[in-house]
Amino acid sequence: MMGNKRSGWGLATGVALSLLPAATLAERGAAGHLNILYWQAPTILNPYLSSGPKDIEPASLVLEPLARYDETGNLVPWLAADIPTLANGGISDDLTTITWRLRPDLTWSDGMNFTAHDVVFTANYCISSDGGCQQAGKFSDVTRVEAMDDLTVRLTFAAPKPFPYGPLVGVETPILQKAQFEACMGAGAQSCTAQNTAPIGTGPFQVTDFRAGDVVTFEANPRYRDPEKPGFATVTIKGGGDAISAARAVLETGEMDYAWNLQVDPEILNTMADGGTGQIIRSFGTPVERLMINRTNPAPSLGDLRSTLKGGPHPFLTDPAVLAAMSLAIDRTVVAELGYGAAGKPICDILPAPAIYASSANDTCLTQDIDRARHLLDDAGWIDSDGDGVREKDGVRLSVLFQTSTNPVRQDTQALLKSWWAGIGIETELRHIDPSVFFGGDPGSPDTFQKFYADIQMFTNFFPGTDPEAYLNNWTCKSIPAPANNWLGFNIPRYCNADYDALAAELAQTSALEERAVIARRMNDMLMQAGALIPLVHRGDVSAISNTLKGVRMNSWDSELWNIADWTRAK
Repeated sequence: MMGNKRSGWGLATGVALSLLPAATLAERGAAGHLNILYWQAPTILNPYLSSGPKDIEPASLVLEPLARYDETGNLVPWLAADIPTLANGGISDDLTTITWRLRPDLTWSDGMNFTAHDVVFTANYCISSDGGCQQAGKFSDVTRVEAMDDLTVRLTFAAPKPFPYGPLVGVETPILQKAQFEACMGAGAQSCTAQNTAPIGTGPFQVTDFRAGDVVTFEANPRYRDPEKPGFATVTIKGGGDAISAARAVLETGEMDYAWNLQVDPEILNTMADGGTGQIIRSFGTPVERLMINRTNPAPSLGDLRSTLKGGPHPFLTDPAVLAAMSLAIDRTVVAELGYGAAGKPICDILPAPAIYASSANDTCLTQDIDRARHLLDDAGWIDSDGDGVREKDGVRLSVLFQTSTNPVRQDTQALLKSWWAGIGIETELRHIDPSVFFGGDPGSPDTFQKFYADIQMFTNFFPGTDPEAYLNNWTCKSIPAPANNWLGFNIPRYCNADYDALAAELAQTSALEERAVIARRMNDMLMQAGALIPLVHRGDVSAISNTLKGVRMNSWDSELWNIADWTRAK
């Protein structure tokens, strides 16, 4: 997700080579085989149980939503015949229902008819109270989902829903086949290994082999609705390695056609691109590299209560002075320039786009201020009384365990932050974890980002589409990962504030865009000023494609593989 050369496309730069229309295909699969490298290896292909794009985007070759966002952020129908609106009667006048009409030409890859009953099942699969659905926030306020007939589905909300496009829209909430998943409802969801690793879908490809943490192979879906697509007959998505080796495989050796998420030193990446084998593609959406601050106590001595609300608050990371000092000690411009180049911008918010939602209330963090950070800690009573360079108060030392995924850019960022924090009297132990484990979501692993058995951790998060409601719902009290929900949920800091939850409820009932933007900015500011998250860099998405690959349309608002049916090979 970075670099200096503008070989691809950015939201503000117009169209480049990668957006040229694909050549008309003579027949399905005529382009042969496609090699894709997701160096964070997929471990599951069920987005409802997935924790990140490394799983969700490979699943998008198979599973599709009712509608999705194109590369410009516009909502477009996919399995639906059109987008429901007030004007066409798809949204009720009181904003409490949305009715989707399905395309009539859809079948599952196993030959079964795709119907409204599959859509109803999918919604209920996620809403199920004991299922631990990762995407439950998308179904906020949904009280009923019903099939009006085989091609019509109606969703009813508990209150007026001005933006009703959260459920079943976008890469994170595709439709599951009822016949395949109906035995996997509720508590049994996690144990359905065959279904979760080889879902039956309506997409351009179907799974032929899945090896968790390694490789997934696909073949063209013979029942895909467009007889001339997909362009490729087979696809391999390889996992493992690191971002540098992934970039090299496309830009230097040419052994791969597509490499995802190139979090690589921009100078190294640009040098690779000079080889002429491939090109870098970029776009800016909503991803922000941020620090998650654990507001609960991660002490191993707490056993099953560690990093949970029941285990009590963190010994010092709920102190506003400590959080403000840590943020002020960071030079975000240096982090952005050294780690991301043209694909990084320093930022003080977790809601960077669209522009109407961007706040300016927290911009003081853009200027590093070591002296002020020290004074804040002094005034709060954190003093280095024994001269060892680490401040303490009431027997508690300012010593943090800071973890992230294994990645050269992230390790460089960790080293910078450790140095700056040492300068204000905070001791930092660094830890990095294999991305397949860190983002894997295995409820039995102690090393996942949801478990958060550390004080601070760093990664990027984003939201698909252009409305932030579901994204902001991630920090409501009910979204906190815990043993009771199999550690699912995106409220990683364990932030719980009744005032924030009230704003989330207000946003869900507000229709005017300008008013929604005001509420969203307030929610962003509340999180920032509580220090629950410390944003670092607004990241552009950066990938690499072979010069022979055509039809790719880089998309920061949905899956990067969203239009893979259109990809083909230059003649």
